[in-house]
Amino acid sequence: MEEQQNQEPASPKQDKAGAGWKKWLNYQRVVKQLPFFLFLTLLAVIYIYNGHYADKTLRKISRTSREVKELQHEYKTVQSEVMFRSKQSELVKAVEPLGLKELTESPVVLTPEKQNSN
Repeated sequence: MEEQQNQEPASPKQDKAGAGWKKWLNYQRVVKQLPFFLFLTLLAVIYIYNGHYADKTLRKISRTSREVKELQHEYKTVQSEVMFRSKQSELVKAVEPLGLKELTESPVVLTPEKQNSN
């Protein structure tokens, strides 16, 4: 009993502060706010998913951009090679092993003869 008498009574501010937290943390209030907490949790999950999805999309865009650049370089290389090989002097060199030679005289044009319908 002496211990209780030595303690000073709690001030009204301390009583209100303690009662305020108890008021917010009682079971009925927490259960009543459960749908709101679940909604906040759902929003947080969607937010995290959206961040991961955006990162994944950016990586795909970056990878596709690199592939497009590589294909553009390859296209330009192949195109220049085709242009080089289609020059007349290069064609002559390419068909020489086959025994084909370049014409030195103009080609002869063949025309069909008209047949008499007698």
